[in-house]
Order: sequence, then structure tokens, then C-alpha cells
Amino acid sequence: MTDPVLHLSDIAYRWPGRAGFALSLPELSVAKGETVLLLGESGSGKSTLLSLICGTVTPDSGAVTVAGTQMTALSASKRDRFRAEHIGVIFQQFNLLPFGTVTDNIVLPLKFAPKRRKRVQSPLREAAQLCAALGLPDSIHTAKANTLSVGQQQRVAVARALIGHPPVIIADEPTSALDAGAQTSFLDLLFAQTAAHDTSLVMVSHDPRLGARFDRVIEMQDIVNVNRTAP
Repeated sequence: MTDPVLHLSDIAYRWPGRAGFALSLPELSVAKGETVLLLGESGSGKSTLLSLICGTVTPDSGAVTVAGTQMTALSASKRDRFRAEHIGVIFQQFNLLPFGTVTDNIVLPLKFAPKRRKRVQSPLREAAQLCAALGLPDSIHTAKANTLSVGQQQRVAVARALIGHPPVIIADEPTSALDAGAQTSFLDLLFAQTAAHDTSLVMVSHDPRLGARFDRVIEMQDIVNVNRTAP
């Protein structure tokens, strides 16, 4: 059995400046190539858990290990570099550079991740290949991000997360604004791309209808305790 690509253990975190708001997580593991859906309502700790996985916040105690590296042992600057190399993030609001072209946005992570860049023979060619695989037309490569439809922006955000083949993709409710048909098409594309590179996918959502598509579904209330009582 291979080591998990993602492992969190004995996590405790208290939100700064918010007395009584605390999160604890005994353990969470994700295998290489596994797709996992974290289900929970607003306030269940989904966004905080993603921040802990990505290293944008650090736990008060416990360990977060990604691709064999304990992120909690790294300095803030080293966590930033490690995240750029090993984690692709699909944000709920996409977070594209509005006046950058589609290609500019897709290749952006490679500017901050030299090891990830080395896995790509030609960034422009790979960006074009990802666009094609995600159903985007050739004519879109030079279009500014702020001229795209929501669906097109979403696919560009996926391509940006996938370029350079990071071992882990984190997706923060990327289907929340889509109708059922668009959700199905989006997940078809996302799963095809992650499967092609044996990439692990962790997605958070409040929609249980998505669960059938994933290898594993985890209810946030089953793994995370969120304490809102005064200390």
C-alpha cells in the first residue's frame, strides 16, 4: 500500500480574534488518484479545512502532510512555494486575472513553480492542449478573461489548476453556480483530466447529488468538530 498523497492528523485550529470558534480533525487521508467529496453546510468548516490543506493557515497543533512533505514544518514562504509546486486550486469565484489572456491565466502557476514548470515541455502547447481537452475553442487562447462566459472562465480555472500535473487538486464548490446539466459536463471534464494524470481530487460542496461521481464521500460532521462555545 502506498503512502497517502494527503494526510492530516490530530488537527486543532482556533480562528484568530474569534473567541470560541475552533475546529478539530482527528484524521483525514487521501490516496494517490483518489477523488473525494467533502459534504457540509455553511459553517461546517469546509473552507477552513481547505485552507489548512493548502497551508494558507496553519493548525495550532497536528500535522498536514502533502506529497510526503509535512507542510506544518515549513515557514510561510516555503509553504507558498510548496503549494505552487504541488497543489492546483480551483476557486469558487475562479480568481482569474481579468485583463490577462486565457493563455496568460493558464500558465501563471508555472511562473512561481520551477519544478512544476520542468514537467511541461512547452507551456503554450500544454495550455492549448488543456483548452482543447476542456472543450474550449482555439480562438479563445488570446481572449481576455473578463470577456468569457462563466462556463468558459470555469474551464480556464480548471486548466490553470491542472497545468504541470500537480499531485493534488483542491476545488472549492466549483459547481455551486451551475445547473444540473452544466454540473454534469463540468465534472465529466474534470474527472477525465485528473484520471489522465492519476491526480488526487478533493472537492467541497453542500450538494449531496454530486456524491455518486466520487470514489469517496465524507460528511464534514463525521470528521470535523466545530466548536462555537465561549472558551
